[in-house]
Amino acid sequence: MNALPDCQTLLLESHNGVLHITLNRPESRNAMSLHMVAELRAVLAAVRDDRAVRALVIGGAGGHFCAGGDIKDMASARAQGPDAYRELNRAFGALLQEVQHAPQVVITVLQGAVLGGGLGLACVSDVALADHLAQFGLPETSLGVLPAQIAPFVVQRIGLTQARRLALTAARFDGTQARRMGLVHFVEHDAQALAERLDEILAHVLCCAPGANATTKKLLLASAGQPSDALLDDAAQWFSEAVTGAEGIEGTMAFVQKRKPGWAS
Repeated sequence: MNALPDCQTLLLESHNGVLHITLNRPESRNAMSLHMVAELRAVLAAVRDDRAVRALVIGGAGGHFCAGGDIKDMASARAQGPDAYRELNRAFGALLQEVQHAPQVVITVLQGAVLGGGLGLACVSDVALADHLAQFGLPETSLGVLPAQIAPFVVQRIGLTQARRLALTAARFDGTQARRMGLVHFVEHDAQALAERLDEILAHVLCCAPGANATTKKLLLASAGQPSDALLDDAAQWFSEAVTGAEGIEGTMAFVQKRKPGWAS
């Protein structure tokens, strides 16, 4: 295996051709900071051409997968202006594209909060396992902003009809509902069952030739069509406009102040 980067927001463990990547900001329910995005992208780059790495397993520390974007990054971007919001948002879209196109089999293990960007990561995994009590959702519009980089991948995963309902209501749903709509493949009722299911899936993955898997994945993604760079660039611009507008300012401030925004009072 190639040398992996040193990481502050991720725990990395390699075993038997499988790289386990744990999002490790439990104090924020593993909210996706720019630092975490950069570290994830660096890890993906380090293993992209390494066929000794057969699978990537992404999970979260502290009983949660990922609660979405880090509100502290939003506050920092506010001081820098609209361009900073656009670049912050687009960086996450680039991460989703890179996970989607990783030549390894990408498996997500979903527990606790699977919100916003966390749901986006689940949507670009090849195999998704969930605890039945995991809480999924796209809360962005309830904060006055958009699921800008996530939306195209959600539509691709579960279809336009379900994506419209979830994004336009910010509704929460559990692991069982996520399986019904095709977002996840397996739902288990405890950590032990999740671990056993993961072992079963990895055993199947390791029966497949890594080069054949990589090319087959490329073929399948090309057959399905992909969210384009142009669309994600536009989405980042729309996100910047939303978050710097009146609704975005009110929604993010309401979140920080733990109150309902004006439109929901």
